[in-house]
Amino acid sequence: MALVLRQILESIIGFSNVLGREKCESYFLFRGEVILGDGFRAALYFLGLAYCFIGLSAITARFFRSMENVVKHTRKVVYIDPQTKAEIIREEKVWNYTIADITLLAFGTSFPQISLATIDAIRNIGDLYAGGLGPGTLVGSAAFDLFPIHAVCVVVPKAGELKKISDIGVWLVELFWSFWAYVWLYIILEVWTPNVVTIWEALLTVLQFGLLLIHAYAQDKRWPYLSLPSTRSERPKEWVPEEAIGPDENEYDEHPEILPIGEDENWNIVVNFSIHSVDRKAYQEVPGSEGAAETSHKIKDPHAFQLWKEQFVDALMLETPASRKLNNRGLWLASMFWQLLLVPWKLPFACVPPYHIAHGWIAFICSLLFISGIAYIVTKLTDLISCVTGINAYVIAFTALASGTSWPDLVASKIAAERQLTADSAIANIICSNSVNIYVGIGIPWLIDTAYNFIVYREALHIQNAEGLSFSLLVFFCTSVGCIGVLVLRRLTLGAELGGPRIWAWITCVYFMLLWIIFVVLSSLKVSGII
Repeated sequence: MALVLRQILESIIGFSNVLGREKCESYFLFRGEVILGDGFRAALYFLGLAYCFIGLSAITARFFRSMENVVKHTRKVVYIDPQTKAEIIREEKVWNYTIADITLLAFGTSFPQISLATIDAIRNIGDLYAGGLGPGTLVGSAAFDLFPIHAVCVVVPKAGELKKISDIGVWLVELFWSFWAYVWLYIILEVWTPNVVTIWEALLTVLQFGLLLIHAYAQDKRWPYLSLPSTRSERPKEWVPEEAIGPDENEYDEHPEILPIGEDENWNIVVNFSIHSVDRKAYQEVPGSEGAAETSHKIKDPHAFQLWKEQFVDALMLETPASRKLNNRGLWLASMFWQLLLVPWKLPFACVPPYHIAHGWIAFICSLLFISGIAYIVTKLTDLISCVTGINAYVIAFTALASGTSWPDLVASKIAAERQLTADSAIANIICSNSVNIYVGIGIPWLIDTAYNFIVYREALHIQNAEGLSFSLLVFFCTSVGCIGVLVLRRLTLGAELGGPRIWAWITCVYFMLLWIIFVVLSSLKVSGII
């Protein structure tokens, strides 16, 4: 009976052996999946991969909210007035903005890739050869961060609006460590110990992340002998510009427990993805709205379990305030269908505690756990796609995985470029994410595998297709020089890295996208053995 069913399905759906390949016997949930045609299975697994990326975006939004609360944490510092000898109590930020850019913002947006690489390393622990899924995804993600995200950020500011980096010194330090990360990776793979990674090389890779933090902090504080003698433009008092919008445009409608902060009768945008939030009142009543005033009053003294209950109620709501305003029936149905698709993700994510608790740290950690779980599912689906289609795992990592896992980077940099007064956070997130990808995303998985192999086998870790990975690094390095060169040229000619005249912004955007296409095509051809 099973044989007959298999023949019928293969005749209707597609083929079981593509180009003469053997049948893929691996499956995701049920053994019965193997009776389906490879073409149909590949389509299902790709849909599953896309659905995972949707979930990844949803949980990342909660992650960023919790991260913002962590960075907003202040402490009371007591100063003694030298003249009056009176005690002066000030509220100071716990986090330095430059360190928070590198650790919380860049690390947070790169966590999907880091989780995927770490899970791939743990799955292959005990094997003398490292898995290629993690490194391939991280190098591909670096290219996606540098080219498409820069392309988006350049055109996001309004026509004619210019946004420049205010602290060139910090940017140069971050840029140096980003470039050095890929040079260092090439040295490991091709110069010191070709095709092999030792435990000491892996350890040095991880430790360099600490050096990046120290150097960036020294530059921010202008420490002598450790910082560049560069001038810093005056940082705006408000990193997020005040922009009056009406209540109908409030983007927080889907989260009634959060109200934007305003003064007088204006509504001010609070950027969830920006760590450069200014000190303001925590919550404020919205004039002319009794319901909003009641909500604001409740949040001034929030009850954790009440907020938690509201998260589950919101997760089950299909109709949103935005969909209620739609006059087109077709768009309304599409919105309802989209919300229905999100329910399986929103419901478990509602288990993440409200990020008002413990300065957001509990929600921060819980969000990371959910991201790790989704990353594990992604690795399984990617293996199956490679199995049923015969596509090289590196090619999938360079393209689908890199683009999907880099979505949080894209969203964070876009919002920062759109709403902040300077280009610092938007570009710092891109550059620092690339550094984090190598020092942490590749360093920690390699450290896990090399340590195990050294203890158990007394052998180093071998890298599969190291030649293809090294070639991708060379292509990335060459194209990144072209990308950074254009940013410098824009600074010298237009006075800013982002925005400017619309025609030049779009020309820059197209140029960056072409660089990304060149990287993907050349890298894919090399790892596939075509060139």
